[in-house]
Amino acid sequence: MPKVPLSSKGFHPFAEMIGFYFTKLGKKSSQCVLEVNEMLYNPHKVLHGGVLYSMADTGMGGALYPLLEKDELCATIEVKISYFKPVRSGTVTCDTEVINKGKTTATMESEIKNNDIIVAKASGTYSIFKTKE
Repeated sequence: MPKVPLSSKGFHPFAEMIGFYFTKLGKKSSQCVLEVNEMLYNPHKVLHGGVLYSMADTGMGGALYPLLEKDELCATIEVKISYFKPVRSGTVTCDTEVINKGKTTATMESEIKNNDIIVAKASGTYSIFKTKE
């Protein structure tokens, strides 16, 4: 899958460290992808849930940022995630949509698939605020 050019190195150091990247960024939606590797396993030899959570959280920010004004930022208030199936190998894809954007908060949903099988879903609320000049 092609990577979306996002100033590449240093755009999102944490995502780069884990190994996921955006393949789509649009107004109200995003997609990020990860190739599973054993360095991301938990002690049960499956992908650590924190990796899936990180993909959802980052995907939500990615879907919201194009909707913000130049003097606005966003930050996570809460993310709830439900895990359905373990992930052992293959490709993980996180598709996110903005459900509602108000003046001070936004709500997003992410669906996470492993080789086209839904393995988790997440919903999140973000704060929208003005930057300090």
